[in-house]
Amino acid sequence: MRAPRGVSTELAEPVPEADRVEGAPHPRDTALLYGQARAEAGFLEAFATGRLHHGWMLTGPRGVGKATLAWRIARFLLATPEAEEDGFFGAPPPPTSLDIPADHPVARRMHSLSESRLFLLRRTWDEDKSRLRAVIGVDEVRRLKSFFNFSAADGGRRVAIIDAADEMNPNAANALLKLLEEPPAGATLLMVSHQPSSLLPTIRSRVRELRLGTLSAEEMAAALAQAGTETSHAAALAELSAGSVGEAIRLVNLDGLRAYAQMVDLFAGMPRLDRIRALQLADSAAGRGSEGRLDVLLTLFDLFLARLARAGVAGPPATEAAPGEAQLFARLAPTPAAGRLWAQRQQDLGARARHGRAVNLDPAALLMDMVLQVNETAARLAA
Repeated sequence: MRAPRGVSTELAEPVPEADRVEGAPHPRDTALLYGQARAEAGFLEAFATGRLHHGWMLTGPRGVGKATLAWRIARFLLATPEAEEDGFFGAPPPPTSLDIPADHPVARRMHSLSESRLFLLRRTWDEDKSRLRAVIGVDEVRRLKSFFNFSAADGGRRVAIIDAADEMNPNAANALLKLLEEPPAGATLLMVSHQPSSLLPTIRSRVRELRLGTLSAEEMAAALAQAGTETSHAAALAELSAGSVGEAIRLVNLDGLRAYAQMVDLFAGMPRLDRIRALQLADSAAGRGSEGRLDVLLTLFDLFLARLARAGVAGPPATEAAPGEAQLFARLAPTPAAGRLWAQRQQDLGARARHGRAVNLDPAALLMDMVLQVNETAARLAA
């Protein structure tokens, strides 16, 4: 089957998609967006008042729904008729929702990536190396420019989703800037950005920002259920993922909740370290196929120290991410001075972890060394 304009031919092949979180539906297939009513209302207000900007940057932490919102806006724009002159009964009421029925022709075409008025710009598949490319190159942005140069078959609006704009290389970013400086008529660019500060200031100045926030425990539970991830620990996941659905799904897939509980349980005995259990935790990140396990353990290690440092300054968290966490924090970080010491330890061990990964240090040795450093700090505070 011929691929639609603006969508790479490799999409017909069963290859990984750069804009999909493993274990979750693609954003184009996510029906509802939880916790982002303010961002949706901001866009609807601009649409209803005739101030629809040609460029939008959707910002916020990774995994909170930026791509889902981009697809919802694209569906809305392509399925909503162009404004006409007021009829006998006046102008129709402005839309109050971005919802488009799943059986709408535009929704069906977008689901199958066959909508001719939509261009999806993302990292593509490298056939020679059998992996996703690390960046979005200038050739892809040139294809986007060519897409806008051709009129859609039935006229009307055209939409491009860029996911993520942070992944463009410098040449691609400069090419996009030229497009933003002279936007085509009827075009809307929706840019997903996890780190907008990394983009060119001239790009940021030519788009309107929609800021998305983190999700509450209730919103997290609803979003996880929609993604097919049932859990009875939504509050703990909301804590550990900082309100990011994408990160919460990753933690569930890698058994992150249990790993964090084991970590808290191990640290509860400090400064009397149980070396056997420490070695078991470290060894769990070694061996073939454990790359994801090491990543999640390092992430949780850094998160534990950050929460511990914050507890020293602001008190134990209102919601525990693991049983006994609040009691442990109260003992290891009883004062602001202790909190500052743990903050420094987090910074030092974070740098140590990054260096260890860069030089391919043995994962078990890296983790064991970090555990010993935490135990040394606990002993220093106890003394």
